[in-house]
Amino acid sequence: MLAKRTSKNQLTLPKAVVDAVGGVDYYDVSVDAGRIILTPVRVQPVDAVRNKLAQLGIAPQDVKDAVAWARKGAA
Repeated sequence: MLAKRTSKNQLTLPKAVVDAVGGVDYYDVSVDAGRIILTPVRVQPVDAVRNKLAQLGIAPQDVKDAVAWARKGAA
């Protein structure tokens, strides 16, 4: 099957390919020996939040401390 890259660097995946992997909206993209590899990823919303917090260097204890601080102000 062929997929054409648009002027905006977008690809439309053939329906048969999408049907074969199920209703996935996200794909991990990698390159191996000149080949583009798309691996279906099922992202859970909480995973996205945890990943962002990790990227920002925010540890779980930091979140607990912030919640405790915010609750003190509400009382």
